[in-house]
Amino acid sequence: MSDTRRRVKVYTLNEDRQWDDRGTGHVSSTFVERLKGISLLVRAESDGSLLLESKISPNTAYQKQQDTLIVWSEADNYDLALSFQEKAGCDEIWEKICQVQGKDPALDITQDPIDESEEDHFEEIPETTHLVELPPCELGRLEEIADLVTSVLSSPIRREKLALALMSEGYIKKLLGLFRVCEDLDNREAALFEVMFSDDCIMDVVGCLEYDPALVQPKRHREFLTKTAKFKEVIPITDSELRQKIHQTYRVQYIQDIILPTPSVFEENFLSTLTSFIFFNKVEIVSMLQEDEKFLTEVFAQLTDEATEESKRRELVNFVKEFCAFSQTLQPQNRDAFYKTLANLGILPALEIGMDDLQVRAAAIDIFSYLVEFSPSMVREFVMQEPQQTEDDVLLINVVIKQMICDSDPELGGAVQLMGLLRTLIDPENMLASTNKTEKTEFLSFFYKYCMHVLTAPLLANTAHDKNSKDNFQTAQLLALILELLTFCVEHHTYHIKTYIMNKDLLRRVLVLMNSKHTFLALCALRFMRRIIGLKDEYYNRYIIKGNLFEPVINALLDNGTRYNLLNSAIIELFEFIKVEDIKSLIAHIVDNFYKALESIEYVQTFKGLKGRYEQEKDRQSQKLNRYRRDARSMDEDEELWFNDDDDDEDGEAVERRMDEDFSDSYEKFMEAKKGNLLNCGCFRHPENFVLSSRITTWSSSVTAGAANGANGTDSAESICTKCI
Repeated sequence: MSDTRRRVKVYTLNEDRQWDDRGTGHVSSTFVERLKGISLLVRAESDGSLLLESKISPNTAYQKQQDTLIVWSEADNYDLALSFQEKAGCDEIWEKICQVQGKDPALDITQDPIDESEEDHFEEIPETTHLVELPPCELGRLEEIADLVTSVLSSPIRREKLALALMSEGYIKKLLGLFRVCEDLDNREAALFEVMFSDDCIMDVVGCLEYDPALVQPKRHREFLTKTAKFKEVIPITDSELRQKIHQTYRVQYIQDIILPTPSVFEENFLSTLTSFIFFNKVEIVSMLQEDEKFLTEVFAQLTDEATEESKRRELVNFVKEFCAFSQTLQPQNRDAFYKTLANLGILPALEIGMDDLQVRAAAIDIFSYLVEFSPSMVREFVMQEPQQTEDDVLLINVVIKQMICDSDPELGGAVQLMGLLRTLIDPENMLASTNKTEKTEFLSFFYKYCMHVLTAPLLANTAHDKNSKDNFQTAQLLALILELLTFCVEHHTYHIKTYIMNKDLLRRVLVLMNSKHTFLALCALRFMRRIIGLKDEYYNRYIIKGNLFEPVINALLDNGTRYNLLNSAIIELFEFIKVEDIKSLIAHIVDNFYKALESIEYVQTFKGLKGRYEQEKDRQSQKLNRYRRDARSMDEDEELWFNDDDDDEDGEAVERRMDEDFSDSYEKFMEAKKGNLLNCGCFRHPENFVLSSRITTWSSSVTAGAANGANGTDSAESICTKCI
């Protein structure tokens, strides 16, 4: 089988400046005797015929594009391209080309396409002679002009020279004048592909681009821009330069997004200049608005005024949303200053007002997203103050959760975005800690008290009565998102999520979803349980055992039958983890309650391994118990004599009086005998292993009861070294 890394398509540029597919094959680089040099060979994958034989010339300019494309010219009008299936193959051939030419493979172009023999000559000539020679700007030469512009598109250097020529000769204005003549004469034969624009003649540029040779009738872009598109000033803009900049940016964006066609893979940088122009315009707009304190103050005064009309509020919120979108073009330092300005003006309190309106709510959540991305701590500090002033249902963070839950998009695109937003807010990794207070503790306490019940409401409602009430695709997607967030909580929160799971019996409700017809949802439920077990927390383990919560998982495994799929593998992995980590309490529970149902599964050794672990632990406990019983029965000779002496004495007060009198001597004998035994087993050579029962410290009272009951020697067993157990 051929190496797919070397699989390529061969393209050639035809007379109409379109790329023709010459076939698919496999490329190699080898020495060709006939060509006297290392050459690129492409043989067709269908029949092995030679599609390409091209010597790697030291003077040819090769260019690598988009990691999988190599383009070069072999003659004035013969351009070639190899499009690779894999990046690795492209890199190998590119390194070979650079090796032959003695160039650095890190470069994307091997050399300037100008012949090296002419370089010295050009260095001595004024810069303007490097420019492309433009035909006269006349009606009869339009086709020639169009062909010239198209011909330079494949070479960045030639494009730059054309741009310099257009600027130095005032060619753009001449072309726009010629456009008016063509329009008056209804002459549509010419196609202008690359023109520059200025603020004075942007509508003429749009007019030029209306006349596409592929269309019978021209588009009506100018009519749309001048009559249909309306510029709304939510607050009057007094700065004429700012207003003009906003108009210009909108129109240029329209040209890029609507009028111009999408660049092909060979023209990826074709619109880079236009994109940069729009980018820097947006930076200027944001900076000018930010500096206009009167304008922004008026905007937020109206936003925070509850008397503001709904229609006006929609316009204001949408304006702030666009304002935040433009701010993404700023450098990080300037963007920080921008959001601090908004925070000082009261952006977060302003978002709480008018949330009943759907448009206002949607725009407000978009703004909220920008703010969370900028500073999660600032948002957390604000939302923790809200319960003092408002009801739980209208807390800003709960509005976001409800928007996620109620997303009408069948694919839940908005819900996914909002879930990421919530994850950022509850992520302890970006929470600050100080000497006086911990943001993590305070915010998580707030979240679990005021917000968690809103997040889990759809899950709890859908799993009531231990059955999945709604199992349609959209509901399953939503529950999967909620489970993903809850799984994140299990991984990153400790006390809060554990308490919530126990109080709500949440794992039982989640495992109801193992019965879902949507496998991805069953896997989400299983992943939630897997994360809990992965913590190896006995508190969780006792909860699982008490609730018999392995039953729905094992039922799902058995219902899956012999199908080898992701669900089967995930369940097997869960039990394999328990076996490998030797979680004794869970192993005992599984074997005691489910082994009969699982022992027939032999395609993996997981369940037999669990049984083996179970038996090993059982044997170990039995041996340990027997050892304790033996040690309890084996008493020192001195102890027997001492207790036998006690038995010969009188009962009652006489016995107690005799014990008190002989206590000191007997205790010394007892401890000497015990020390001798322990030294024999080496326990005093490593005292860290010595276990001394607390009952030794109350020996006098214990021995009385021991004598009365005949239970002698128990202290000896409880003083055994841990190495000897």
